[in-house]
Amino acid sequence: MAFAEKRRTWKDSSSVALVMKTATVSTDGNTHEVIIPSCCYFWSELKPVKKAHLDGHRPMNPCPVYEKTSQTLFLFFICVEGNISERWQIKHDCNKARLCYITTTDDGHSWSGVTDLTNPLVKEQCWATFAVGPGHGLQTEAGRLIVPLYAYDSPKTKPKADPTPHARSLYSDDNGKTWQLGEMLQHESLECEMAEFFDEKQESSIYCNARTTGGKREEAVSRNNGKDFSELSPRKLPETGKGCQGSVVSFPAQGKDTESQNKWLLFSHPESKSKRINLGVYLNKSPGNPKTWSKLGIINKGPSGYSDLVYIDDGWFACLMECRKRRET
Repeated sequence: MAFAEKRRTWKDSSSVALVMKTATVSTDGNTHEVIIPSCCYFWSELKPVKKAHLDGHRPMNPCPVYEKTSQTLFLFFICVEGNISERWQIKHDCNKARLCYITTTDDGHSWSGVTDLTNPLVKEQCWATFAVGPGHGLQTEAGRLIVPLYAYDSPKTKPKADPTPHARSLYSDDNGKTWQLGEMLQHESLECEMAEFFDEKQESSIYCNARTTGGKREEAVSRNNGKDFSELSPRKLPETGKGCQGSVVSFPAQGKDTESQNKWLLFSHPESKSKRINLGVYLNKSPGNPKTWSKLGIINKGPSGYSDLVYIDDGWFACLMECRKRRET
């Protein structure tokens, strides 16, 4: 399944609904059900996700995460009051967003009603506004569900200072029955995605890759399943202009390392330092070491924006991307 916002215009504040498509991917004669299809020939018709709705609010930022034990897909999203923009909320230090999810156990043919986690989970925070994803969450090998989130924290020590964004996790250890917030990243960071990898001792770590406005991507690692993160340095991955969302996914190490539990990371993001053009793909064979990123190539030449990666199997990947022919997205 793939999800997106239906909008009246290009503006974020014009979102009116969430929509979805389903697909299958065929690799060497084997058909796989996937979160994001790799070929447009396999797309279904566009369908509205009608349950992703709160009266008086617009849904935004779809972020799915799959729970393997119950075979349940959680579709997280935010619902923002009316057409109030993120910028307005930051300027007035007044949150108008709600944290919601719906679930499906039959590949999106039917959905549960909305679960609103805003009270008390978000209400207790000093946030000007926040959002999940967009992109995807993950379930760790140990079973924890993790949803990437960022929030504009209102400064407690400098009341007149502007709220600043920080990435963090939302996680569940009981198959999605209850949810908790992780600690925010230390440095300014926005839209993020996370992936699990294992070190030489076969211990799990959660890698976070986040959008910034400082010319370099923010990278951080958690040794406690996403509860808190330590920033990695030096930062190598370039950021684009004022920032752009990017996607990261882990996958089994290839070649001679295929028998180990080690994993590599794949990252997609516009390669330009100034414009959202030329969607690049980057590989890291030593997760946790920001110096070891290497560029593999360009997925899409020309205007390119947001993207989302998924690992299918046997070295196959899929990428859903935002692109245009003549101008930036």
